[in-house]
Amino acid sequence: MRLRSLTTAAVLAAGLVAGSQPAHAAAPAVKITKIYYDSPGSPDNGANKSLNGEYVQIKNTGRKNVDLEGWTVRDETKRPDHVYTFGGLTLKPGTTLTLRTGRGEDTGTTLYWGRSGGGTFAYIWNQSRDTAYLRNATGRLVDSCSYNSSARDYEIC
Repeated sequence: MRLRSLTTAAVLAAGLVAGSQPAHAAAPAVKITKIYYDSPGSPDNGANKSLNGEYVQIKNTGRKNVDLEGWTVRDETKRPDHVYTFGGLTLKPGTTLTLRTGRGEDTGTTLYWGRSGGGTFAYIWNQSRDTAYLRNATGRLVDSCSYNSSARDYEIC
């Protein structure tokens, strides 16, 4: 009887320890919130206006500034020209940053990948299925967002 009580106590204690672990890791403070992958207009011929019609939005949902220097955004391809690396930029709490595919003048909340020419090869986001990956300066995955639909033009992440 004593052995059963000790065994029961050990099992209960193990359950309490296992039960006290968090169910999942905390959500990242910086998140991908939207991908507009099918830019407006037809045909999509790689014109700068059309390239800038596709974009990814990133938001700081936390309470602290986040230094994005060295962070990257990329899609599923392994092509090195499909990686955007952030320069010195601080994303303030509650702020949403828009990263447009084409060329333009960067501001505090809108950045430009700088892609041009090459017709449809200048686009980053596939029109029916792709994944955006956001990694910090050490290369750790911070967030990702996937879509698999040609019925819509964008994905809310």
